[in-house]
Amino acid sequence: MALVTGIASALLALVLLVSAYGKLRHAPDQVRTLTRVGVTQRLIPVLAALEIAGALGLLAGLFWAPIGIAAAAGVVAYFIGAVGSHLRVKDFNVTAPAVLLLAGGAVLTLSIATL
Repeated sequence: MALVTGIASALLALVLLVSAYGKLRHAPDQVRTLTRVGVTQRLIPVLAALEIAGALGLLAGLFWAPIGIAAAAGVVAYFIGAVGSHLRVKDFNVTAPAVLLLAGGAVLTLSIATL
């Protein structure tokens, strides 16, 4: 089970880094979506930094499980906020953040289970 947890953590970390990269380079699709849900330009780098921190924490968790558990919990919280931000403005296109929320929840569950 530790191997599955490691692979899931690494894949989620990769997705988070790709997402953060898009935010940092102000990818038009991401900026358009973030603007639609009420995120200001000033906060976009903050969201990218949170995704990078989550990714680094997930990778560190491969070596020390408590950090990975904390990072996975942070990723879950981040994507609860993302889904909530979409729903708050009645934007029901929540597939991407909902999938990442579920992925974060799966990594969190696996990380706890492998302690």
